Amino acid sequence: MASFPQLKTGVVAQYPADRRRNLPTQVIRFLDGSEQRFAGYGAPLRSWTIHYERLDESELAAVESFFEEQGGRAGMFSFTDPFDGTVYPSCSFANDRLEVEFAGPQDGRMQLVIRENRS
Repeated sequence: MASFPQLKTGVVAQYPADRRRNLPTQVIRFLDGSEQRFAGYGAPLRSWTIHYERLDESELAAVESFFEEQGGRAGMFSFTDPFDGTVYPSCSFANDRLEVEFAGPQDGRMQLVIRENRS
């Protein structure tokens, strides 16, 4: 299985980064417009919002290439949590589009959302 690429500095994220725990919830909507919610099964799933700034061309190309190889949301890869170093073996991108901004040498930017998959 593929691993999320590291930057030249050996890290997978820059700060500020955001980590969340998402509890699966089932929502039942009734005809009168009311809702009833039930907690899902299992442990909460994690997601990370990664902001990249001041990347050079090779770092941007590595992340873009990895995104394309994974096919956006369709792919699965391992991801190392930048907060505690835990490796999550089944993760994927949350979006099928990757927005990259390149303003000049050493000034590339992008934002990614990575989510843990239920194994």
